[in-house]
Amino acid sequence: MKLFNTASRRIEEVKPQKPPAITVYTCGPTVYDYAHVGHWFTYVRADILIRALKAAGFKPQWVMNITDVGHLVSDADHGEDKLEKSARREGKTAWEIADYYTKDFVLGMQELNITKPAKMPKATEHIADQIKLIQKLESKGFTYVIDDGVYYDTAKFPRYAEFARLDLDEQQAGARVSSNPQKHNPSDFAVWKFSPAGQQRDMEWDSPWGTGFPGWHIECSAMSMKYLSETLDMHTGGIDHIPVHHTNEIAQSEAATGQQFVRHWMHSDHIMIEGEKISKSLVNGISLQEVISEGFPPEALRLYVLESHYRGQSKFNWDGLQAANNRLDDLRAMAALRWQPRGVTHDMPTFALEEVATTLTDFLANDLDTPQALAFLSQITTQLLTVHIEEDMVDHLGAMLKGIDDLLGLNLSAVQDISPAQKELLRQRETARANQDWKLSDEIRDRLKTEGIGLNDAARGVIWYPLWLSYKPSNQ
Repeated sequence: MKLFNTASRRIEEVKPQKPPAITVYTCGPTVYDYAHVGHWFTYVRADILIRALKAAGFKPQWVMNITDVGHLVSDADHGEDKLEKSARREGKTAWEIADYYTKDFVLGMQELNITKPAKMPKATEHIADQIKLIQKLESKGFTYVIDDGVYYDTAKFPRYAEFARLDLDEQQAGARVSSNPQKHNPSDFAVWKFSPAGQQRDMEWDSPWGTGFPGWHIECSAMSMKYLSETLDMHTGGIDHIPVHHTNEIAQSEAATGQQFVRHWMHSDHIMIEGEKISKSLVNGISLQEVISEGFPPEALRLYVLESHYRGQSKFNWDGLQAANNRLDDLRAMAALRWQPRGVTHDMPTFALEEVATTLTDFLANDLDTPQALAFLSQITTQLLTVHIEEDMVDHLGAMLKGIDDLLGLNLSAVQDISPAQKELLRQRETARANQDWKLSDEIRDRLKTEGIGLNDAARGVIWYPLWLSYKPSNQ
């Protein structure tokens, strides 16, 4: 399997340290608000990586953290903790905010059929691990204390700028981060922040340096190394993490262990809406709840994600999501064919059903080429919907659907047969059509639609397929 490595800026063979096991860490959500579609693009793509690794014969050990403290509103280590800010906005405690949005995120993962990681550790449950890691950095001379916290001295780590190709001279001039006169270098970052004088935060802990809370970056290093190893086989996240969060993870982890932190980095590019990056700060984030309330099933958003390559800048708009939903209807119609074989037609497809999953696996093994995988799947769908299937192809189609689901997570195997009453309605409609009773034919179509059944009047006869019951076209 080959995948682009951010560190080397080239496509490389995936080579874990102890195959077939492969350790994978993903930067998880900061649970201060609903995840927006930009976040979900990143997590669906991480899920596709896990599925592709399994298909390639690896055994992923996947850890995704929950950031429930320490993520400040600024990369420059000033401003409020995002959890504390949301708590004040919603009139709750930071603990209540974290619990609510963590549960919502986990539910969103289930709705989008994202593989459950082996571990989803919370930062608040690993304070001792983070303090221990900071102490290790301190003992090696990588930290210093100023009025607002304990900071990592990036000048002590000569390779600091290499990963993101940073221009530290530009940073020195204040272009990337605002100035803190006590910091030794503009790129230095907090590993522990002190609680403001005279204030008691919802989330604060005692430490050897004073009461406070951990910095955002130290969390991922501590938890990834606790649950995986000092050297990770793979690390994933959004492209916006490269210049700050992941650069800082590398610096503190490698300074502490003396080992390479990550062998292979995978980053998902930005998602754009109306020409701007989707961001809560720009107030243009669209949540999964909003997608569903507009009448789209979660699988439609998942399919929309797969239509673009993870390394290319993607766009989100409602028309594109509608097109993805139409594509999903076609796929579900193809999946429903196993419940409606046409007998022996002697019009076999030009491909073997057993080979479909293998071909899809090859596309994913080539730098997660999901657009090409879907293009191939569309060809298969079109051909099957044209020729239908024979009785002796039913089991093969079922196996093919499972293979597609294992790789792409589209839940096609979940398409179930319709009821006897609905089959009788179909027979009545066919009779009506034969008698050119178009009024009755349309009435039956409309009734079935209210029951979540769509119809496709194909050349070889009607094909039914499941609709998402709350689906409503956005123009209605």
